[in-house]
Amino acid sequence: MLRNMATSLFKHERVETTEAKAKELRPFAERLITLARRGDLHARRRVERYIKDREVSGRLFSEIGPRFAARPGGYTRILKLGHRSGDGAELARIELLSE
Repeated sequence: MLRNMATSLFKHERVETTEAKAKELRPFAERLITLARRGDLHARRRVERYIKDREVSGRLFSEIGPRFAARPGGYTRILKLGHRSGDGAELARIELLSE
């Protein structure tokens, strides 16, 4: 589940999900972005263990990694959206920061 959510996050730059899933996704995605900032072959292979979509992993290394090159961490933000009408679960949006 984390692999698919991280792929969607890097593809669309934001994902709406439950608050618990967003909190679990945050450290996983930030670790992958940190690897993409390095940009070497070993980092690319480690990222491609989790991100199976070659287009998304290429975008992670060509656009997202360099965008956060000067930032020491904290690449994502979680915004609370309220309750889901069906079951009352807390909804949240996790998104990549602009810089």
